[in-house]
Parts: sequence; structure tokens; C-alpha cells
Amino acid sequence: MEDDSKPEQSCWAYLPSVCLSHVFWWLDDRDRSRAALVCKRWNQAMYSGSLWRTRTITFSGRPSRSNTSEFESALWYVKRFGKYLEQLEIKFLNPYNAVLTRKFQVTMRGLLSRLGKCNSRLVSLSIQHLELDRLVWRNIIRNQFIKNLILFLKRMGTHLVHLSLKGARVTLEEGCELLNSLSYLKTRSFASEINIEDFFSHHLSIYSSPLFLQTMSMFRNLVTLTLNYNCISDELLDILCEHNAHSLWTINIKCHIHDPHGQVIWGMSWANLAKRAPNLKVNFFFERVMKHDSLARILLAEIPLRSISLRSCYFSDPDWSMRPTLTNLLPAYNHILQKLTLEFNNSHESLDEELLQLVLSCKKLFFLKVWAFLSVAFVERLLQNQAEGKCTLRTMKVRIYTNRYETNEEDRMLRDIFRRYRDLINSELNYFVIAYPMM
Repeated sequence: MEDDSKPEQSCWAYLPSVCLSHVFWWLDDRDRSRAALVCKRWNQAMYSGSLWRTRTITFSGRPSRSNTSEFESALWYVKRFGKYLEQLEIKFLNPYNAVLTRKFQVTMRGLLSRLGKCNSRLVSLSIQHLELDRLVWRNIIRNQFIKNLILFLKRMGTHLVHLSLKGARVTLEEGCELLNSLSYLKTRSFASEINIEDFFSHHLSIYSSPLFLQTMSMFRNLVTLTLNYNCISDELLDILCEHNAHSLWTINIKCHIHDPHGQVIWGMSWANLAKRAPNLKVNFFFERVMKHDSLARILLAEIPLRSISLRSCYFSDPDWSMRPTLTNLLPAYNHILQKLTLEFNNSHESLDEELLQLVLSCKKLFFLKVWAFLSVAFVERLLQNQAEGKCTLRTMKVRIYTNRYETNEEDRMLRDIFRRYRDLINSELNYFVIAYPMM
């Protein structure tokens, strides 16, 4: 007698669609494609929109066998799943020669053109560290890429919320045209998060440009703005106050030694903005701008400063002193400062006491990162004050520079300190402290 019963189904056949989609979410493109061949139901799972909303497309930037597949897979993805895309990140890592930049430009032209036609959901676009001012970018390739990107932003400007072109290094005119693309056919842009750190080429005094001010006046819903200090002026702060005070939450400002930063900004401009935007937090990142006179001109008491990073990149100058900054400038923010990062070479002066007093005076400070010539005793005193409730750190990262190759003695002392405060560290702190030879 023939057995007419159906063959026994695998338990995978009864997996709920939600669970099946979750399994597919963990697979890479190749494994998803293979899994989609199993059956019709798995093939349908492959086209679940939730799998394709976020995408990072990476181009290695160096000649290799995988180059061709990188460019081809990027176009394959956009053609098949671009309509679902909501967040896109493009990475072009260290372009090696003009041939690769040309290939990247051609691929991006096709990718952006296709995406512009099929997608109406994209809210976030990030293309960082292009460094278009490098010689590897031939003018014709560079100009064509910028033109393609402008056309794309004009199409997407109505619903694009987040745009990051950090490190693009374009001219003033090109940069303003790119930003103006977001308000194409409109009188304003409602993008809420813009990152234009290192967006313009080095050495440009953007703060004195009427074109830049006109461009920034188009933005009416900024929540987070990231830019260089060479873009900051009284006029820009007034524009932000007039058009974005209702929404502005964070301004991140980078000040680099090679960028112009000699402009004079009045404390009243910062005070007006802080008053109109009561939730505003300003974060400053200084790269090799360490001298007190330069910092004093920038760090005005009226700035609602929540985070500051001062990095000297191992630069040492016997005529420079960090002490006035620690004792005169930074204490002005002791009622609001929450994060402090200090990386400097103070081999010519001891700053243990000044730094400890600064930390103790900042009642809201929860993050401390210090790379400097310090004594091991500084760490113990800081932990003792933490134990007594005199400071409220949650993260403590210290690299103690020494002038010796061997750090055995410092390592032993740090181990002893850790044992004494183990319970405090394990219960309250993200703790990382080492001794480091600085020769």
C-alpha cells in the first residue's frame, strides 16, 4: 500500500516570518542570497524592507582583486534594494591613485542617479573624509563628483534630515553650493543635523564670507551643528539665534592650528544664543591650539560649554604653559562642564595640583581623560576624593607619561592603588590607568 502522506517538514518551515527576518538580518549579502534560494518563503524574506534600511558601502581605495566586486556590489545593492534605504554611509578609504578616484566617481554617479529615482525614504547620508583637495583627485573627476552629489542632494533635500560631509575639503563656493542644494526649489532647509567639520579646505576664513552666512540662513530646524571654528562669527551666531533657537541642541566646534582663528567674537553673541536656546550644549575640540592667549580669545565665559578637548599631539614648547588654562580659563565652566579631555606634553612643568583642583571644582564632571606627565599619587588622590563623594566621575582614563623606558615601578604602584580601591572602581567607574614612556 502506497504511503500518500506528505514528507515531514523541517522545523525551519514553521519559523514565524518575524523570526525568519531576524535570522536574515544577521547574514551578510552573500549568505542572504544563498538562503533566498531555499524556497519561495525564504526568498520573500530576502526582500523584507527592514533588512535594507541601513547600509554602509566601503571602497578600500587601493588596487586589489576585490576592488571590482566592491564597486559592483554597491550598484547591485542600490538596484535591488535602494528603494528601502533610509540611512546610507559611503566610505572611500585613502584613495591610492587617479584611476581609483575615477572609478569611484563613475560608480557614485550611477549609484546616486539610481537612488535618486527609486528612493523617497532616505533621511541620513554620510560621506566622510573624501579630502577632495588632494592631488589624487584630478580636477575633472573632482568636479564631476561634486556635480553628481549636488544633483542628488537637490532630489533628496525635501526629506534628508542628517547630512555629514566631514572632511570633504572643498572650496568656499563648492561647499555653499552643496549646502544650498538641500533647499533647492524652497526658501529653507529643514535638515536637523549637519556635519561640516573639515568641510572646507585648509586656511579659509569662512567667518568673513557673506556667501556662507547666506547659505546658513537657509537652515531653520537645526538640532546638531558640527563645524570648524573658522566658520564662527557674531553674524553666524545671530543667524542661529534667529532661525534655529527653537530646535538647536548641540554645536560641536573643532579648532585646528592650521585653520584661521583670529576673529573676534563678542560674549554677548554667545549669551544671546544661550538665552534663546536654553537646551544648547557646546563642545569644543582643540588640535594643537594650546597657548593661553589664543584659547582666552575663543573660550568666552558666556559659552554654554559642556565638553572640551585640548590635544597638543606630543608638541612641546618650553615657553608654553598649561597652568593658566587650568587655573584661569577652565574654572569659568565649573558649573556646567561635563567632559574633559587633555592630551599634552608638560614635561617642563608639574600640574598635578592644578588639575586635581579643577576636577574637584567641576561638580557635573563625569568624564575625564588625561594624557600628561603626572605622578602616580595624582591617581590615588583622585580616587580618594571620589570615595569621599567630592567628585562624581563615571569615566576615568589616565595615561601617565614618564621620561624612562621602564615603567615597572609605576605599574606596581598602580596595581596597589587598584587593589585598595577595587570596590569603588568596579561599582562606579569606567577605569583605565597606565604608565607610558614618553621619550
